[in-house]
Amino acid sequence: MIKLPIRRMTEFESIGAYRIGLDESYRSLPSVYLAFLSIWFVSACSWTINTYNNRHLQTNNLQWTLASVPLIKALQLTLSFLFWYSCFHLQICSLWMSFGVYVTGVIFQTASFVSFLLISHGYCIMCERLSVTERRTTASLGCVFYLTLVGYRASVPYFSVLLLLNYFISFYVIFHHISQNLLVLREQLSFIDNEDVHAMHDAVYTKYIMFKKFQGAMQIVAMAETVIYINMDDSSENYWIRLLVREWAQFCIFVYIGWTFRSRDLAPRFSVMPTLKSKGELVVPPIYSIEMDAETFRDFTKHEWHIGVPTTPSCDESSMDSVLVIIQHPHAYRPTAAGKSCQSRGQPV
Repeated sequence: MIKLPIRRMTEFESIGAYRIGLDESYRSLPSVYLAFLSIWFVSACSWTINTYNNRHLQTNNLQWTLASVPLIKALQLTLSFLFWYSCFHLQICSLWMSFGVYVTGVIFQTASFVSFLLISHGYCIMCERLSVTERRTTASLGCVFYLTLVGYRASVPYFSVLLLLNYFISFYVIFHHISQNLLVLREQLSFIDNEDVHAMHDAVYTKYIMFKKFQGAMQIVAMAETVIYINMDDSSENYWIRLLVREWAQFCIFVYIGWTFRSRDLAPRFSVMPTLKSKGELVVPPIYSIEMDAETFRDFTKHEWHIGVPTTPSCDESSMDSVLVIIQHPHAYRPTAAGKSCQSRGQPV
């Protein structure tokens, strides 16, 4: 969030317009904000175009959610540039524009942490959607984070302590879920190696590497936030340099996370995931399959196996000689959407 050094300005001089004397150390701020506005805007457009072009390759609800972060940042930088440009070149500083910078900065930080929470839960990586409890926890932490950040920026007493506590809880939740997901993925990789079945190895290993990279990125974020709040120097001297370092750090972190979780053609069967994460024993997604004809399938009664998937070209076509593919599901999962068989035809579930 940008701290507007309003207290460093001299008193208003009313000569037809609001004219103020500004510290010359802030004169480079419009150029800095314009440069970062261009960078974030290009990044937001590139991310949106890439997600749209690769929408058929994977479940990309996470990528569309992450798209809000650079867009909000671009809006904040736009308002920051307009505010400082009008101050120096038009001799008018808009109170409403500075308030817009304040609000969008808080929203940007909140959206960032909500995105981090979604990734740590494994949204669209370990499961198709979050459980009700996970959604409520994420929404609650996001709302509390927003309110405490607003109070902290407004210099409300004791809100610095509340914000510190909220940071601690948020990072704890993030790292805890990352560790859980890494543990599950390690167990799945071990199961694959022991059973000598490698159909899902590349997909599981890709998810493991993504979480390891995200874990390292979040450690950097935690250290960066600590440094920012420890270094509370509000002096105007070299303010633009501190701003430059902070903005570059934010951009590099989000580029790294965005590059890791971008929409792309991932490993085969990467999208094989349960609808919800199970609290029971997590087993590798289905690997084994059996093919049988329709007559044999009528007498097949094993409940731990999924309903037969016909291999006919479409749902409307039928054939007496069609082959039914029986797909085994882990015992921890209980698939109920039998009507999805037409969508899953010929592919692992």
